[in-house]
Amino acid sequence: MKNLHKNKSTGLENKSEEGKNSADKEQNGSDKKKEATIKTVNPATNEVVKSFKEMTEQVIEAAIFGADKAYQNWKKTSFDERANLLHKVASLMRKKKDTLAKLITLEMGKLLKESQGEIDLSADILDYYADHGETFLADKVLDPEYGEAIIRNSPIGVLLGVMPWNFPFYQVARFAAPNIMVGNTILLKHASNVPQCAAAIEKLFKEAEAPEGLYTNLFITGKHASALVSDKRIKGVSLTGSEEAGASLAEAAGKNLKKSVLELGGSDAFIVLEDADMDKTVEWAVVGRMNNTGQCCVASKRFIVVEAVADEFLKKFKEKLSTLKVGDPMDENTQLGPLSSEEAAVHIEDQVKRSVASGAKILLGGKRIDRKGAYMEATILTDIIPGVPAYYEELFGPVASFYRVKDEAAAIELANDSPFGLGGSIFTNDIERGKKVADQIDTGMVFINHPTWTKEDLPFGGTKRSGYGRELSELGIQEFVNKKLIRVSGLSDPF
Repeated sequence: MKNLHKNKSTGLENKSEEGKNSADKEQNGSDKKKEATIKTVNPATNEVVKSFKEMTEQVIEAAIFGADKAYQNWKKTSFDERANLLHKVASLMRKKKDTLAKLITLEMGKLLKESQGEIDLSADILDYYADHGETFLADKVLDPEYGEAIIRNSPIGVLLGVMPWNFPFYQVARFAAPNIMVGNTILLKHASNVPQCAAAIEKLFKEAEAPEGLYTNLFITGKHASALVSDKRIKGVSLTGSEEAGASLAEAAGKNLKKSVLELGGSDAFIVLEDADMDKTVEWAVVGRMNNTGQCCVASKRFIVVEAVADEFLKKFKEKLSTLKVGDPMDENTQLGPLSSEEAAVHIEDQVKRSVASGAKILLGGKRIDRKGAYMEATILTDIIPGVPAYYEELFGPVASFYRVKDEAAAIELANDSPFGLGGSIFTNDIERGKKVADQIDTGMVFINHPTWTKEDLPFGGTKRSGYGRELSELGIQEFVNKKLIRVSGLSDPF
């Protein structure tokens, strides 16, 4: 299983990009921006590498027109033709893995070995839907009292995807692959800080000889993305990002009576019961918290440990985190790289400071690392109670919240005391006990003896303020389809 997963910038007024409204400030009433808002900034150095111009209204209109035109033909293609294209793109991804992985690391700071794993998983997702899409979308035969009836899964048209920076290839793959297999076409607005990744994905489809307009990258800001939802040619929208971004897009989709899928924030509980294998549990705790430098919606964020083993867990967890090697994310020996941007590093440092001011204590770290780039120390916060920012806020970086609880019941109660409901994990040697606890956790996913994870054949999604809808697995291909009933009756059949 690949060492990765997803989350957090979309460009729809997302706090993780260059600034909530700076992307849309105009100069002298014209379209000329004060500075480029779509750009590569290497978070290991905070240096601007490359900038891109936002698309004009005319170019955006041409993109929508092209996607709609492509749909009129693509919806008529066979499953074999669609699968063949996805296999081609997957093959190209694998051939170019090292180059594409370095782009990820350059633009958002992911450790290179994790970036390579992301490319592998993205290619696996493309192949998975190519191999299984036809079966997933097969007609369902009904058994009516009279005549015949089937439910046929049909495409609905052009879809708009708004994707985050934290897994710039994986997030796109899990949205685009199933929907292309359905027969829909894709307009993709990627996060503004990973423009080279965005362009590279579009190039892969072109190299695979995808029809013009099947997959189109949009270099636009969040304001433009929200406005696109009202276009009649766009039939559905999917966003992965912050609550604010999700609310903005869902509002636009609701006003225009369009289907939407949202995958938003998370604050996954990592529950440790007294019968857990402690050494293995601590190893997974480090992976669960530090994967992608903690910038993952399903990262383990709240470590809830029963009293009987709390001291042992905390001691070993602290020891492991304190030895992580900080360095250049391109260096294969680095274990702790930078956050995705200087803004992200400033934000999580502020969350730590506000939490401490409200009563939390720092057991480890708590400060920026004294070096160039968007680096933050691996941190453990304790003594967190309601009213402390870290209690309810999502900590999107290398900061772990530790909670000591009396027993299993208290662990469940605390795990559910969160506005989020994405994932969670339970560590115990009693699997049946783990399943019973999992039944009581209010999230879309619960893993036993493993941090919340992702794989192409497992459904992914949450509840509460973590969003709605599912991606990946068979469920992920069912979101943007028209489940059309086709009924055949005899002329003499009754109503």
